[in-house]
Amino acid sequence: MATVRVQQAAFDVGGELAALTAAGGGAIGGIGCFVGLVRADPDAHGRALQALTLEHYPGMTETAIAGIAAAAEQRFRLLGCTVLHRIGRLPVGEGIVLVLTAAPHRAAAIDATAFLIDWLKTRAPFWKRQDYADGSSEWVEARTADDAVAARWDLA
Repeated sequence: MATVRVQQAAFDVGGELAALTAAGGGAIGGIGCFVGLVRADPDAHGRALQALTLEHYPGMTETAIAGIAAAAEQRFRLLGCTVLHRIGRLPVGEGIVLVLTAAPHRAAAIDATAFLIDWLKTRAPFWKRQDYADGSSEWVEARTADDAVAARWDLA
């Protein structure tokens, strides 16, 4: 059973990893891990990013992520997975998403981690606003490049 949380608080990677490992018992042969951070890339106009602000619809977002996690558990025969996504205002350098997957073998854990992050990026209902150091802000539009990356999972 997947652990899915949408939260404002920072996450503890070590604590979450320990919980997933304990739940899997001795059958786990590999764990995949992805930690996404708010990065400081300047935009096309040279504005420095100060923070991302993430919004969501409570209930709907968790349900969507749980469905994505269930698809990963079935597709890759996972022994467990953890998906944590933060909301609210997150300054540059803060953790935004944590994906952990546990499988009998490393390949399944690694592939499941990539699948989850690709699908979260394109199918989880979040709205992101970029807040710049000059006080301006703008909403992030969906990118076709992200859809193209996620589409690879539709073929398998």
